Amino acid sequence: MAAQSLPYLTPEQYLEIERKAETKSEYLRGAMYAMAGGSLTHSRIQNNLSREAGNALKQQPCGIFGPDLKLLVSSTGLYTYPDAMILCGPPQFADNRNDTVTNPIAIFEILSPSTEAYDRGGKFSHYRSLESLQEYILISQSEPRIERFRRLPDNRWILSESIGLEATIELESVPCRLALSEIYDKVEFSSASAAAPSTPEGSAS
Repeated sequence: MAAQSLPYLTPEQYLEIERKAETKSEYLRGAMYAMAGGSLTHSRIQNNLSREAGNALKQQPCGIFGPDLKLLVSSTGLYTYPDAMILCGPPQFADNRNDTVTNPIAIFEILSPSTEAYDRGGKFSHYRSLESLQEYILISQSEPRIERFRRLPDNRWILSESIGLEATIELESVPCRLALSEIYDKVEFSSASAAAPSTPEGSAS
């Protein structure tokens, strides 16, 4: 994501621009960062995830939401669009427009060469400051591999991995078990590739 050539913007100015824009941008520390479009593989994984998690949560007071819903990390000021979020109970909105939430219990990001370093580093650092967040899930596009970071009561995070199409991933924050064969349905792993742009943290990912 490359920073747009604009003067320093307040969050209110960003939101006014963003809500009229045809493309999505992140916001951090006065600057907007254009978000690149996703690949076919990215879209397929995202759709599969939404379908499978949505079915798993059908009888629960929780739901999965896609990248049209903004997230505000209140403690750091980052506005962003996770690939998917799980919310449980009443959503907490940043303002009365009801298009920006602050209380996901789980966040999913689909990795690619253009996002992986940022998703693992700077972005995860922002996400960890969310008091509501219990799990952070990274989904590879290049192989059937899902990494799950879970918050412990002492605020440490531990990693577990699910590898291979025969594997499953089971969330602990919500009753949700997902088969990798379904998440990667119709995915061709050799097709994922992208260039590395800038990020809000100023590093390629």
